[in-house]
Amino acid sequence: MSALAEPIPHAVHDDGLARRNAFVLACAQALAGGNNTVIVSTSSIIGSILAPEKGFATLPITFMVFGMWAGTLPVGALARRYGRRFALQTGSLFGISSGLISYTAVMQGSFALLLAGTFCGGLYASAHQSYRFAAADTASERFRARAVSYVLAGGIFAAVLGPQLVIWTKDILSPHLFAASFLGQSACALAAAVVLHFVRIPHFKAPAHHERRPLGAIVRQPRFMVAAACGMAAYAMMNMVMTSAPLAMVGCGHSVTEATLGIQWHVLAMYGPSFFTGGLIARYGVERITGIGLALICVTAVVAISGITVAHFWTALVLLGIGWNLAFIGATTMVTQCHRADERTRVQAFNDFLVFGAMAVSSFSSGQLLETVGWAAINEVVIPVVLVVFALLMWTRLRSRAALQGA
Repeated sequence: MSALAEPIPHAVHDDGLARRNAFVLACAQALAGGNNTVIVSTSSIIGSILAPEKGFATLPITFMVFGMWAGTLPVGALARRYGRRFALQTGSLFGISSGLISYTAVMQGSFALLLAGTFCGGLYASAHQSYRFAAADTASERFRARAVSYVLAGGIFAAVLGPQLVIWTKDILSPHLFAASFLGQSACALAAAVVLHFVRIPHFKAPAHHERRPLGAIVRQPRFMVAAACGMAAYAMMNMVMTSAPLAMVGCGHSVTEATLGIQWHVLAMYGPSFFTGGLIARYGVERITGIGLALICVTAVVAISGITVAHFWTALVLLGIGWNLAFIGATTMVTQCHRADERTRVQAFNDFLVFGAMAVSSFSSGQLLETVGWAAINEVVIPVVLVVFALLMWTRLRSRAALQGA
């Protein structure tokens, strides 16, 4: 029996193994993360060409997010039954399929096939988004936030690889714009599958006498609810702005290359701070760093509303990426504090189900809002949503402080 599948009677805290897995998963993230970047950079533009109505231009990205949403619970179930690596490798198959189907869609001019391709890309994303939790599986409480951060740091390479792949390949199969880009997407997913072979995570099995808590009891904890709300707000608002930004830039007279580079800077900002975020959380506390991230997302909206030059778009996208990084890593860390080892796959999958469900709503709304009321209105939605979640986070911080003082 492999080390991956061998059940162990109790939780294992092995920071050496956690570091090794974090490195392997960061390399896989570097390749797999290009999947999202290619879809975000190209699909709204291709959608505006193939869709029956302009308001459906961002629907391919919405289908990707629906795929992420639909895949979260099955990924958790596969990890629980067969181990983490099996679940992640199953996701890789959908990543390879996504690029091949989207390539066919462009070559045949089929909007329906494009939706199918991006949906498969979403199923893949639901798997590679769980890399961050996989890295934390064997980490101690002290190292956990850093393990999550290191995996997300792999997205820095994805931030360069994805947009540059689009720029280098977008016209290779002219006049079929972006067709070759989707083939490159499949190649990256195949390479990520090879890297994942080196992940080693023991499959946890609770002792026979251990009492299993119902999922409902776990997710009703105030800390989990606030952690999930922070993740939902950070990812949904980021996705809504990011999804519509390339189309808004092109609509404002900027070039496809400028729009693609804007996404590249955004994704770099999403993952670049990961080298430091875990350390910041360990030093200043998870609530404080998460709150700073949410505040930066609000600043993003203010910058975006104030102008439509390339500088305004790029500055907003960079601030959005940094804010997302701090808020999302913080929210992820808070989730890992709400469950036991034997509960992890159920609770983590349910958290991602909530997060990506919120993303699906925001992604679908972005195309309609952009078409009907414009870029500024999209950013005006961000501020009240984030402020409400920020208030909940501060309530949790005060509640925890009061509990410590009472003890």
